[in-house]
Parts: sequence; structure tokens; C-alpha cells
Amino acid sequence: MSLTLIALGFMLLLVTAYRFYGNWIARQFVLDDTRATPANTVNDGVDFVPTRPFYLFAQHFSAIAAAGPIAGPILACQAFGWLPCLLWIGLGVVLIGAVHDFTSLAASVRHGACSIAEITREHLGNRAGAAMMAFMWIALVYVIVAFADITAGTFKSGTEELQQQGGALAFNAGGAVAAASVMYLVLSILLGVVQRYLNPPLWLVTVIFVPATFALSWLGTKVSTTLLLDHKTWGVLILIYCCVASVVPVWALLQPRGYLGGFILYSALALGLIGVLFGGLSGRYQILQPAFKSWDVGGLTGTLFPFLFVTIACGACSGFHGLVCSGTTSKQVNRESDIKAVGYGAMLAEGFVALIALVTVMIAAPVDLKGKAPGTIYGNGIGQFMTLIIGADNLKFAVTFGAMAFSTFVFDTLDVCTRLGRYIVQELFGWRGHFGALTGTLLTVALPFYFIIFAREGMWTEFWTLFGASNQLLAALTLLAITVWLYQARQRIAFTLYPMLFVLTITLWALCKLVYGNLRASTGFDIKLINALASAALVILATYLAITALVKLRGERKSSLVPENA
Repeated sequence: MSLTLIALGFMLLLVTAYRFYGNWIARQFVLDDTRATPANTVNDGVDFVPTRPFYLFAQHFSAIAAAGPIAGPILACQAFGWLPCLLWIGLGVVLIGAVHDFTSLAASVRHGACSIAEITREHLGNRAGAAMMAFMWIALVYVIVAFADITAGTFKSGTEELQQQGGALAFNAGGAVAAASVMYLVLSILLGVVQRYLNPPLWLVTVIFVPATFALSWLGTKVSTTLLLDHKTWGVLILIYCCVASVVPVWALLQPRGYLGGFILYSALALGLIGVLFGGLSGRYQILQPAFKSWDVGGLTGTLFPFLFVTIACGACSGFHGLVCSGTTSKQVNRESDIKAVGYGAMLAEGFVALIALVTVMIAAPVDLKGKAPGTIYGNGIGQFMTLIIGADNLKFAVTFGAMAFSTFVFDTLDVCTRLGRYIVQELFGWRGHFGALTGTLLTVALPFYFIIFAREGMWTEFWTLFGASNQLLAALTLLAITVWLYQARQRIAFTLYPMLFVLTITLWALCKLVYGNLRASTGFDIKLINALASAALVILATYLAITALVKLRGERKSSLVPENA
């Protein structure tokens, strides 16, 4: 099968799903633009800000499309082959992932932009709400730990392609990506200030700031020896940035950074599409990876069931998206009709991000991938696609852009995770004001600081499978709460119930295997033991929530069978 046919078939699947299945789900919620959204009723200028759908889509898309849909498919393809990955990404994103995001956003908007934990508390009780908060917070901590370490490693060393192109000390691979990324954040702040105080037309700031964002990739190659720091220093600086970004108003950084980051995502998608279509048609890029390797490739996470699904993670389904939907995006939805495009549409777009990531490893020979990290593989692949337009002589700039795109996706998610963790802590303890925001932020980043300082470099590989399992289990629990809400409202529940049952089974299976495997491999108080304890805690919390929901639904069913005059 050619790359071109795969891409065309995948795009047809996404378009068809958005047009028909997305519309069907929208009808179940009876979206109504005459109903005021929380962004309009509160509108505090900090967290609740009515936002135009195109701007909000870019911000939301850049927040959810982090390292998960890129690293996950690359790792899974190397383990199991590209065909199982392609099938799960396509079916999972349409029937589970996009449904999860759509319903999470709709449920939050209908509940006053409350978090999923608060929605759980309202429909399953206070203890269930607290259990969901604890689960969400643990999952967010693992996201921050893994993604901060990935970004710090990229800033330190960059990609092997760039190191080969750089030659002597005149060029530093990691320094180029770091410089471009830092300048990107400064440009985002400038955009936020301009939008806030000058309020120019959106088209004007777009034609000025978006080209400037791309120019930063070129400028990064010219100042690549300016920001040369070690891995731990970058990790600490990234977490300090997360602390600051968590408490500033969304207009100052989150919205403009998300908007510009969205265009980087769009560009990476466009480059991937060009590479798949034209590179495939010309025969320049061919599939070099096997379609299928084995049902069990060995090791703790080597069985296709259940680890294919949790390794791909965000590329098909992500509980983190529910946190974004109910934590930041729902506070910015201007009209209910925007929910379909932002919720369902953005997740379908993320599925295409996962496809492009999968293609970057499919066209690489297995021998060429040995020892390379997912960020290296993705950056090199996007850079190669870009040279179809700008020529092979500009490979240094092209691969810098690819690597910057990868780190940007991760960077964009880190501050959103910290903000969401801050929301959860404040909501759990009832802390308000600046003190509550600062304290919640510090508690959220405390454990990531510990791991960054004391753990070895590249530790994210120790956490990835647990991150993927906890992330998808969170999606199942979110669908569980939404199913209870829909059942209580006497609405259809099959479209959330069956995806929830599948994901719940797969993730609990994976976590139980992780508990057993990590306990056997542990030699004391080490990362293996921490992973085992965290996995066990997640299993216990998820089991409690599932039993609580079952008891609640049985009670609802019994009460509905009692005659009104009884």
C-alpha cells in the first residue's frame, strides 16, 4: 500500500466522521446559540473570556496536541508495526477520542465551565468528586514530569541530523531549538499585549505575527550558541516558566501562545501532507517499516494487547483533553455551536497529527532508527518533507523547524497542565485569590521539580507507558461521569457507554500489569517502585469510581421503576 492511498483514505475517514457522526452527536446535546455560555455570563477578563472560534480552535488545538500524538505512534510502530497503529488511530479518534472531547466540552459548558471533577461530584457524590480530582492531579503530574524532561533534552542536544549539519562549534543543534522556542514565547507575550491594549483586526496580527513565528526558526540557527545550558538547568527553567504561566491572565500568554502554536501545528500538518502525497507519488518516500511485527515483542510492555493502545495514547484518545476542555476551553466558548468545531474537530485534527508522526517512522529503515528518540525521528521527517519545497540545501533550517515544532507542542502543553493542576488544587481545598493560585501551582510542580533535579536524564521513558495508561483511563472515567449525567437526563448513552467500557478495560489491564512488573523490577525506593505505587493508586481510584457509578445507576433505575403514586 502506498503512502498516498493511506493519507487519502485517512482524510476521507476524518471528513466523513466530522460531517455525519459529529453532527449526530451535536443533535444529542441540542446545541443552542441563544443559551448564554459561561464565558459571557462571567467574563472576568482573566479565565472567562469570550473568544472567536478560529482563535479558540488554534489555542485549544495547540494545548492538546503535545508530544503524545507524536511520540506515541512512533514508539508503537517500532514495537508492533504500522498497521495496528493506523487502525487504532483511525477508529479510536473517530469513535472514542473525538466523542470524549466533544462531550467533555459540552458537559463543562452546560455546568457553568466546571471541571470534570466537579461534574463527577455533582452526579456521583462528594467522595467520587474528590477521587476524580486526585486521579486527575496524579495524571497531570506525570504529564509535567515526562514532557518537561523531553523538552529539556531537546534544548540540550537537538537532533542528530542538526548535529551532523552543524559541523564545528559555529552551530549547536539544541541551542538552535532552544533559542527559537524562547523567542517564540516572547513573541507570544508581545502578541497578547497588542491584542489586549490595541485590539487590531485579527487578520492584521495574523499576517504580522505568524510569519514572524516562522522567521524565529531561521533566527534560531543564527544564534544557536547563545543558550547553551545543561539538561537539569533547562528542566528547572521550564518548570519556573510553568509556574509563572499558570497564574498570569490567559490573554497575556495562553491565548496568544496557543494561537501562534496552532499555526506551527497547521504548518507541520501541511508539510506532512505534502510529504505523504507528493513524496509518495514521486516515489521519494516509501514504506520501509513492516506492517506487523508480533503480538508480543517481549519486555514489560511488549504485548500488543493492551500496550498498543496506551502507548499511542493521545493519538487516538486522551483524558488530558477533557481537562483542557473543562479547565480552560469551556471558559472561552462564545457560542454553543462552537463546541463541535473546537471539541470534535480539534481531536480529529490531532488524529491527523498522529498519522503524520506515524509516517515519519514508516519511511525510515529500521536500522536508521536505532538509538533515536521520537523527537529526533519526527523532526528529521518533517524537515525532509519541508525540503521538497525549499530544497535540500536548506536542510538545517528545515530540521530546526521540525524540532522546534515538536518542542513547541510539548512546551504549549506544559503551562496548560500546570494551570489545570492549579485549578484542581484550588477547587479541592476551596482556596481563592492570588494566594490560592500560587499555592496550588507550587504543589503541582513540587514533584516534577524533585524528579528533574534528582532523576537521570531521559527519565521520561520510565514514565511513558504509565502516562499513557493513566491518560486513557482518565478519558474512560470522564466518559463514565458524562454517561451518568446523560442517563439522569434521560438521554441516549450508548455513544459514550461503549467507548468508556472498552477504554476502561484496556487501561485497567495495562495498569495491573505495570503494578506487577514494576514491583518485580524494583530494588528499593526507586522509579520502578514509584511507578508501581502510582499505578496501584490509579487502579484503586478508578475502581472506586466505577463501583460508585454502577451503584448510582442501579439506584436511578430502581427509582424510575417505582410508580409516581407509590
